[in-house]
Amino acid sequence: MRYIDYQEKSVRGTFGFPIQLYYVDYTHPQYEMPLHWHLECELILVLKGHFDLSVNGNAHTLHAGESIFVPGGFIHGGSPHDCIYECVVFQMEDFLSQSVQCREAYANALEAGLIREMCYTRENKEGEIIDNIFECMEKESYGYTFTTTGLLWQLAGLIMKKRTANAEPIQPAKNEQIKRVLSKIKNDYSQPLTLSELAETARLNPQYLCRAFRQVTGKTPIDYLNYYRIECAAEKLCYTNLSVTEIALSCGFNDLSYFNRLFKRHKNASPSAFRKRYNSIKN
Repeated sequence: MRYIDYQEKSVRGTFGFPIQLYYVDYTHPQYEMPLHWHLECELILVLKGHFDLSVNGNAHTLHAGESIFVPGGFIHGGSPHDCIYECVVFQMEDFLSQSVQCREAYANALEAGLIREMCYTRENKEGEIIDNIFECMEKESYGYTFTTTGLLWQLAGLIMKKRTANAEPIQPAKNEQIKRVLSKIKNDYSQPLTLSELAETARLNPQYLCRAFRQVTGKTPIDYLNYYRIECAAEKLCYTNLSVTEIALSCGFNDLSYFNRLFKRHKNASPSAFRKRYNSIKN
């Protein structure tokens, strides 16, 4: 798929300024954010509506004017509701590279589980800084790279100052097992997949996988597989001329009636109506 990718590997910004801004509204192919992870940190700012997010299994709801910091490597995704939001993705360690001491301190705190996702409002100093980062990235005024870099340093300082000293340790083994299943779904969603095959990928028994997977995603592995298949089908409806039957088959559905029912349950429209609505918006 062109857009849906759990472990995103695209280049952010430029080599000298590795940071990228994304604006997302309901016309964006990734308006719905499937669970994914990347080595970079991510800032998400909601401009309108609200956004239900899951970060390493923790639920958050962001409203207009609120933001969240997601550390690198954290599994995250969510569902927007009448929402417009922006994301800034960047490699924190690259911006701290001029100070070995600062870079190592941040990396050590992250590895120790002292840095977690954090939500902010515009009344927080951090929220104010995040607003300014987005404003700089949007306007790209002369010297914005200097200002943005300075703001990221300020944000990193506040994150380190308020690191979660009493947080429960992150379970890296469990997260890695879930990541393997997500990768399996991404690579093989078009093929028949069973719970046993997904459990084998995670090297867990099916019962334990269901419990661990639900803790992180809020869904069973099979429910999430179907959700991902529907998101892939929705993208193909928007960006290809394939028939509904061809799209259903290419996304792992052998029963067209079941595909239609499941699609309508997720998207509140039949596949044909969804395609027609998208084309009317695009045109």
